Order: sequence, then C-alpha cells, then structure tokens
Amino acid sequence: MLQFKEFITEEKNTHMTHVEDMVFDGGVDGTRQAIFFMRDLRDMLSGHTKNKVTATVKFDGAPAVFCGIDPGDGKFFVAKKGVFNKNPKVYKTASEIDADTSGDLAAKLKVALVELKKLGIKSGVYQGDLMFTDDLKKETIDGAEYTTFHPNTILYAVPYDTPLAKKIRTAKIGIVWHTTYTGDSFETMSASFGKSIVQHMKKSSTVWMDDATYKDYSGVATFTAAETMELNGILTQLGTRFQGMSAAALNGISNDPDLLLLVHTYNNSKIKANAPVANVSEHVTGLFNYIYDKYQGEIESRKTEKGKSAQEDKRKKIMKFFTDHDKKEIEGIFELSNLLVAAKQMIIAKMNQAGHISTFIKTTAGFKVTGVEGFVVIDHLKGGAVKLVDRMEFSKANFSADVIKGWTK
Repeated sequence: MLQFKEFITEEKNTHMTHVEDMVFDGGVDGTRQAIFFMRDLRDMLSGHTKNKVTATVKFDGAPAVFCGIDPGDGKFFVAKKGVFNKNPKVYKTASEIDADTSGDLAAKLKVALVELKKLGIKSGVYQGDLMFTDDLKKETIDGAEYTTFHPNTILYAVPYDTPLAKKIRTAKIGIVWHTTYTGDSFETMSASFGKSIVQHMKKSSTVWMDDATYKDYSGVATFTAAETMELNGILTQLGTRFQGMSAAALNGISNDPDLLLLVHTYNNSKIKANAPVANVSEHVTGLFNYIYDKYQGEIESRKTEKGKSAQEDKRKKIMKFFTDHDKKEIEGIFELSNLLVAAKQMIIAKMNQAGHISTFIKTTAGFKVTGVEGFVVIDHLKGGAVKLVDRMEFSKANFSADVIKGWTK
C-alpha cells in the first residue's frame, strides 16, 4: 500500500480516506493507524498534545482553485483541477479562460486571475476553496444580521458589524488555502498539508484569505474530564475488539480490490440513504446478498455459456471471503468501523465549537445550524492523513431536495 507522501504525490490531493474506512482499506495496519489517529486527537483536544497531529478544516467552497507560477515559463496562472492533467490546463489570460469555460465559472476564474496575482507568489502552486467573488449577501438569521457567502451546500455567516465581516465586504474574492505543491514540473510536484500559506503571501485589501489550519477561536474546544472519560471508553472498546480480531479476516477485504470496491459501494449506498449501520449482523447479510445478486445479474445478462461461467467464477472468488470466515468475524470488522465513527463524531462535535464563522444549511423551511464540512488530520510523526466528516449529515444535505445549494438559481 502506498505511504501517504507517495499517495498525495501521485493523486495531487484528489482523494483521502475517511478514518472509519481505514478498517476496510488497510486491514490490520489501517485499523491500527486509525486508532492512533483517534488517540492523538483525544490528546490534542484534552490539552495534552505533543504536536503529533494537526488538523485542517474542510471548507465547502466551489470551485477548487489552483494558482501559482508555471515552472515551465515562470508565468502566473490560475487553474481548475486540470492543472495536473498529462497536458496541464492552466489559464494565464482572460481570453484563455473564455476559450475553455463560460458563465459563472469563467467570471470567477477571471476575478481570481486578477486578484490572486496581487499576492506576490514567486514559486510553487497553491490550492484553495473559492468562497466568494461578487456573491456576498446581507441576510437576517434568527433575528441577527450577517454577511453571508454560500458557495456550495454550506452557507457561511459572519455577524454583520464585526471587523471580519467588514474586511470580507471590502474584498473582491475570498479563498481558503489548504495545499501547497512544489516541484520542477506539474507532473512531478508533491503536495503538503497543514502548513500556513497566508503568511508567505502579500496582503491585499481586495483578497480575503485564510489558512484551513484548525484554530480554536472560541477557547472552549477542549474536552472536559467527563467527555475525555467517555471517549476513552469508546477507544478502550475499539482496542479490545481490535486485539481480538482475526488478522486474516481483517486483511481479507483490503487484500482483494474487487471485494473492497463492492464493500465501499454497499456502505456508501447506506450513507446516501442516511441509514447508519445500526445492526452489523443485518448489514453483513445485506452485503452478502448484494454481492451475490449483483453477480447473478451479470451471469443472467451473458448470452454464452463461456460468459456465464466467467461471471460465476468471479462470484465464487469474491464469495470465498464469506465462506472462509465466520460471520461473527466479519461482523467484527464493521463493529470496528462503527466504533471509529462513534469516536469521530465526538471529536467532530468538539472541534466544531472552535469556529469564528457560523455555518448553516439553507432549506426551503429556513436556516438550520450545521457544522463545518469536516476536518483533515495530519500525523507529522508517522505520516498519513485522514478525513473526519459527518457523512450522514452531509450526505443528507447534499441529496435533499429541501436543501438550497449556493449554485441554485
């Protein structure tokens, strides 16, 4: 399995694992690392950190924007994710933006091209979430006035008369930086997270920017003794169950790419349906039936005996995992994931108290308080990073017809 530094160099920050999925993706090693992440976060939020981990906030901006200096010709550019294509797609003039994009996207990229150039970037590439350009609003929420921006699903709100809100209203663009890329070419660039970017850039009154690094603006995002005890109880259960697990069963999913994909597909279908794994026995039975029926459909769709036989062989290979391991062993894998979710939810709830910008979901019935999109946690000692996201909350928001998105006209 790729180490994190290798992974982000290859993938250029397009994918990162949810902490509870490390059980499936990494087997024994992944589960152990996930437990270490949870323990280190507990220590960080209990005031006993030794700087083993840092966290960044996942902002729900849109689109993802890249800017920097083209290592090939030394010119400033802005870009979408195509910057790391085999043939990099970057924009150095307004006419290049117009030739490749249109509408709101083109307008926002042209603002970015003008405004971000003022930051005095001399080398490297930076990635951030675009939060606003000319789409700030003044809105009243629960009787209070806010300056708001609504780039995607989450609506961000700052009390209207505060210095922060006034600074935001002065700006022509708002962006939150989270990733730095360095290298002699786009193809060979490597990424780094959890570092301050803003301090290395010139200030501009027309650019509101911030780092995504986690900061406790509230001064209260620390676990109480009772909360620490509760989290310790979950982590103790997690460690005990992990020690009692069969390594062969725990590695059985991560070692089979086809099975791993099917497990993720089935798990994600439950998340999209806002159906948490409340009963692991029923979930494992459902997974078994899902895989069996999927291949049954493939078998029946084939017209030749050779084709049917090939699909039958694939099903036997996949289903061997279920015949090789006791159902209780398999259920234990999902119990580990559930315990990681329980620990994660406690940590997310506490970290959500730290923000200085309020977050809401805008629905057809009014505004609903919500947390940030999530957090990315980086381990500086062991290497690696994972996502902490309330997947049920944001899956429900993303797929609900009652939730008004920022791009909805």
